[in-house]
Amino acid sequence: PVLFGKLYVMPIITAYQRAFKETTVSALFVDRVVNLMEEGLDVGEAPPVDPEALALAHRIVDLAADKKASDIVLLDIHALTSVADYLVICSGGSERQLGAIAGGIIEVLKDEDLQPIGREGGPSAHWALIDYGSVVVHVMAPPEREYYQLEQLWSDAPLLLHVQ
Repeated sequence: PVLFGKLYVMPIITAYQRAFKETTVSALFVDRVVNLMEEGLDVGEAPPVDPEALALAHRIVDLAADKKASDIVLLDIHALTSVADYLVICSGGSERQLGAIAGGIIEVLKDEDLQPIGREGGPSAHWALIDYGSVVVHVMAPPEREYYQLEQLWSDAPLLLHVQ
């Protein structure tokens, strides 16, 4: 995304895509948005909060806590990207615990008729990603979490919850 201070072009483009059900945006449109921002004109706000996505994110935090995940963080990324609305990051102390956390989230939500869109990694990789569309979950071993520094990468995102 193009950055102007703390204001990103991406949320504006995402709002446009959602409003007009467009899958692509022309370079001309992006240039126009950038020009408007440079002129200091108000070109729109971040998309509104999706209450169902927020409820799902909190449910995932609870499920991770039930499996004794540590250092659970919930970030609101909906204004920064169109990839997802919320990011849950948590840690597990062993391969077995990483598998239990990721598997527990998937199993319980599957029982509630929520299937992940995708899943990457796994306990042996010391990192797992579970994609629920509006919520992306990262379950990581502490060394991998320190290496990837996702909280730092998403430092502009509001911290909604931090469970030690």
